[in-house]
Amino acid sequence: MTAPKTPQAAQLLVDCLIEQGCDRVFTVPGESFLQVLDGLGQQETIDVVTCRQEGGVSFMACADGAMTGRPGVAFVTRGPGATNASIGVHVAMQDSQPMILFVGDVDSEMRDREGFQEVDFSAFFGPIAKWAARIDSADRIPEYIARAYATAISGRPGPVVLALPEDMLSRETAAVPRPRSERPAQAPCPDAMQAMMDLVADAASPVAIVGGAGWNAKAREHFQLFAERLGIPVATAFRRQDAISPSSKVYAGNLGYGPNPKLVERVKNADLILAIGARLGEATTDGYTVPPLTAPERKLVHVHPDANELNRVYAADLAICASMDEFAESAALWDEGDTIDFDAGAQAHAEWEEWATAHPNGHTLDMGQAVQFMRETLPGDTIICNGAGNFSGWWHRYWRYSGHPTQLAPTCGAMGYGVPAAVSAALRFPQRTVVAVAGDGDFLMNGQELATAVQHGANMIVIVVDNSAYGTIRMHQEREFPGEERISATRLANPDFAMLAEAFGGWSARASTTEGFKQALVAAQGIGGLRLIHCTIDIEQLAASGATITGLRNR
Repeated sequence: MTAPKTPQAAQLLVDCLIEQGCDRVFTVPGESFLQVLDGLGQQETIDVVTCRQEGGVSFMACADGAMTGRPGVAFVTRGPGATNASIGVHVAMQDSQPMILFVGDVDSEMRDREGFQEVDFSAFFGPIAKWAARIDSADRIPEYIARAYATAISGRPGPVVLALPEDMLSRETAAVPRPRSERPAQAPCPDAMQAMMDLVADAASPVAIVGGAGWNAKAREHFQLFAERLGIPVATAFRRQDAISPSSKVYAGNLGYGPNPKLVERVKNADLILAIGARLGEATTDGYTVPPLTAPERKLVHVHPDANELNRVYAADLAICASMDEFAESAALWDEGDTIDFDAGAQAHAEWEEWATAHPNGHTLDMGQAVQFMRETLPGDTIICNGAGNFSGWWHRYWRYSGHPTQLAPTCGAMGYGVPAAVSAALRFPQRTVVAVAGDGDFLMNGQELATAVQHGANMIVIVVDNSAYGTIRMHQEREFPGEERISATRLANPDFAMLAEAFGGWSARASTTEGFKQALVAAQGIGGLRLIHCTIDIEQLAASGATITGLRNR
């Protein structure tokens, strides 16, 4: 019996992905797109990564887009699959990362009857995606795929969702793929650059806030040259700490949650803010107070690749719509002679160095000292992946994100991102060290993707920081409703995470002391594959900021 061929429409979709440069897709398979799965199975260009839950799928695709600058691609089935995957779409949108989510949909004849697992995907995803649509015509597959790529990478990068009716994928078509879509080049206007330099020349205490939409290695290199030449302090937006080298003589630290108080004051008191790529969202600005939303004595230059983001929240004195790398190169090459020279950059860097150096805190397992040892032990281009929780503060404060990309972390604060992101990073950069750091609550959101890591041969280290609590919520709870009797819903009874890693086929170790952590990390470096270190800490060691539960109780 001759095996049936992949339906033409489904094969065309696969061919269009190949034409766009797609080399990896992440999926939980579903019967609604079996035709596409068959087409993917008949080629060798695209690596198919089989995951265990659709939230992990979309997180992996989001992380892949963050690393490559091209859309990470995910395939999930309708209804439950798509709604599970929505968390990754939300992260990709708030993180400004390119991603395409394909959703196998109900047969066209079943539409609008609330058929099995039916959801109106355009309505569901519309508010959290750049574009959400449904491909009803097989002949238009090339048009939709090319537009999806162009939309995902242009302006402010972000996610696109395309629904694929099951019957459409089986239709005949003579259409052919469209050429690869590229991000439009957006050079800054020379007059705008001159206006910016005039503002810089007039400033007494300028500060730059960098990172965000479209930031890449070229933007990092050139903007660093510009800032160092002028001596301008450079802060990174929330969870964009790899946007400039930490060794730069003008790097001033990161904004967001738990920043250096001296940096906060510096930004608040700046008479000129250069916001380059950052949206100046709530997390970066601590609720639109750093810098203040309005300040008569402060000027703002906002550079962003999407005109819709300019003057959206903060009123800019000078708004420049340009690609980050094009703008940064123009700034680095701009010739102002020796007329502009600030010494604040070196001062801000020294303040950050002091703030970012861990000192013993007296706890049995001192996480600050643990991160410091990681810095001394692991390569400088190690990729650190984390989800959400107070645990991340130790790495945000004490780790040095030396390369680009080296930080994969959701700016929208989604839990469960770290492990899937680490799987994606380990597959994308198999020659580099990849570390997922997770709290106990955070880890169990997507810990099942350890199975994906083992199945696909991902080399990665997972560090689980276990304090038997939803620590961030516990911190807020203790502050708002002090007293042991007021603790509600934040305690956790956890499994043995080391045994769990071994059950998945990985290596594991336990650490309850600082020395034990050091020994475990050294041992983990000597082997490959999945390695997990289960760190048990006291709930009193709350965060890198130095706050403790006891301290909160005593306020």
